Amino acid sequence: MNAATGTGTVGAAAENNSRILCTSPPFLGLRHTPTPIERHTMSEETRTEFDPSRYIFTDPGVPTAIRSRTVLPARRENFEVTTADGKRLVGELALPEGDIKATLVTFHPLPTHGGYMDSHVYKKASFRLPALANIAVLRFNTRGTSSIRGTSDGVFDGGFAEKKDFDAILDYVLDRALPNPWLIGWSFGTELVLKYGPARANEFTGAVLLSPPLHRVHPAEMAEWNTISNPLYALIPEHDDYLQPAQARERFSAINRAQVIPFEGCKHLWVGEKSVNAVLNSIASIVLGEQTVLPSEYSGPVAEEITEP
Repeated sequence: MNAATGTGTVGAAAENNSRILCTSPPFLGLRHTPTPIERHTMSEETRTEFDPSRYIFTDPGVPTAIRSRTVLPARRENFEVTTADGKRLVGELALPEGDIKATLVTFHPLPTHGGYMDSHVYKKASFRLPALANIAVLRFNTRGTSSIRGTSDGVFDGGFAEKKDFDAILDYVLDRALPNPWLIGWSFGTELVLKYGPARANEFTGAVLLSPPLHRVHPAEMAEWNTISNPLYALIPEHDDYLQPAQARERFSAINRAQVIPFEGCKHLWVGEKSVNAVLNSIASIVLGEQTVLPSEYSGPVAEEITEP
């Protein structure tokens, strides 16, 4: 992808070490403070589980600019899975109206620092990608994590018991026969993908890592990716708090097929619509196997995000 124009292929960007541009809003240098809705803990009174049928779609008759809270049509289903240790996990699957070209199986950022299934890049992916690119988006809360969708059973275990969450979600994807599944991790979620993906390599196409910190991943676990053939992409913000492009190239050199793609001007949390658009365009291009630039407008019925259960 050409850093100046946003054109070209994602693979070419990785090979040439070019940068994808993210335009940073003035506040991007500040650490994001989660709002009450964004925090992983919620009071008992707010644990009513959200029903996606509450979205009301209207057609304005003219193209609508896609903004932060714009929701596009999809077949949205709440789902639950039960882990091997009996924990109930809650999630949502957003399916395109037509054929599914790819499925994003998402693993959210650190729940003890505000990460959950509604972390904004994933939420916007579910709002947009089914209608714009025929991509299904699966989101769920790992154990002990809450959102307006509901609360998953259990307690956070630093990525260890979360292996059972990972396996339960992969089992669900397999049971539903969701086509062309790609594992998408963000921050803490990348560590679940890196640690546990190789053992399930026959059940997913490839993986995309957003802002991988590589805090909990042992070199031996990284090396396991050399025993499988699934493609692996690491999308690295220029100003990431934990792992910046030069370091990422060094660390991911341990995986033969890993492609590191730097994003100029971005930070760990991908704050701002231009950052979100850049990362969603890259994800869509990777999983569809062709250069994809998502539209900025939509002709048809739209709704607005609901933030209360």
